[in-house]
Amino acid sequence: MSVSFRIFPDRGLAFVRYTGFVRMEDTLTAFADYARDPDCKPGQKQLVDLSKITGYEPDFTKMMQVQANKADVFAAEGAETLMVYYAPNKLTQDLARLALRSWEPFDSVVALIQEDEAHALELLGQPERAFDALWALAREA
Repeated sequence: MSVSFRIFPDRGLAFVRYTGFVRMEDTLTAFADYARDPDCKPGQKQLVDLSKITGYEPDFTKMMQVQANKADVFAAEGAETLMVYYAPNKLTQDLARLALRSWEPFDSVVALIQEDEAHALELLGQPERAFDALWALAREA
């Protein structure tokens, strides 16, 4: 699978990592797992690391369907969700911009793109300055 996640319930944060070729089907599967996780809560901040992708399925219609499913969970109980995409190169920035466009119909999601790990973490109020440090905390828990 090209996507994995960790939830930090005490921080109100979900950290999502994509690797390899991104398929919408993998995203749907991972998001269904996330939505069923007992630590999943409306309004959780989302950190999406796109730095390790090699390509993606360019299906905007399918992406809109995926985002609608996500918006149902993110906006439950009237919550707003801050989502930060880490996109350090042209390929990842193209995908992040596509994702941002797909969020436009949903007022409950504020999505941003960052090219620097430390800035992405800072926007989300996290003390770490590197993603690996944060990811390691999840494995220890």
